[in-house]
Amino acid sequence: MQLEPQYKELLDTALEGSGQRATKQREHVYALLLQKRDHPTADEIYARARSEMPTISLATVYNCLETLVETKLIRQVNFEREPTRYCPNLTQHAHFYCRESGEIVDIELSDQLIGELMKVLPKGFSAQHIDIAYDGKCNHCHD
Repeated sequence: MQLEPQYKELLDTALEGSGQRATKQREHVYALLLQKRDHPTADEIYARARSEMPTISLATVYNCLETLVETKLIRQVNFEREPTRYCPNLTQHAHFYCRESGEIVDIELSDQLIGELMKVLPKGFSAQHIDIAYDGKCNHCHD
């Protein structure tokens, strides 16, 4: 699986900035996350990666994910007692987790809403990132 040129450049720049280099495995894992943006777990990414790269190990997938998170190319998404999931959407957004289906959906947050959320911080506090997660049932799972 090939990375589109703009994502290859983004990956190379981010890795170079952290003193690392692109590898076939890192490119492959990143491409998988960009191709299907369904917030997969490391095990799901490993299963997908093996179809085109049968020799890749689970440890390598974890190492690639850790590197991509460290270089801020992807984000970890955590819900209580659930495996960590990975998201390549770097825009400011929230996540909705359906407890019935397990589906995770990105919820876009407007700049106005982000501004309102920043205003409720105590005096002298500043936030670098806001992490909002909804938990419930999606429209397909309601009775």
